[in-house]
Amino acid sequence: MDKSYYRKRLIDLRTSIAREREAKKRDNAYYANLVKGASSVSSKASYRKSKIDHAASHDREIARLKRLVEETRNTMKRGW
Repeated sequence: MDKSYYRKRLIDLRTSIAREREAKKRDNAYYANLVKGASSVSSKASYRKSKIDHAASHDREIARLKRLVEETRNTMKRGW
């Protein structure tokens, strides 16, 4: 593949990482507001669990994207 393809791929992956971090911040704020506004103990616990689950999901996606960045860099080093 062409070197410019890998450069563009790196830029796209870094953009995706930034978007995922922003989505994580938005979700955390959303669930924090839900916890703050919840009236019952069980709903607060449920919202807290959802917040943790969603944050972990975002963390996994960020880690996956970082692995793809590393793989792309290694491919560039091998090929060029």
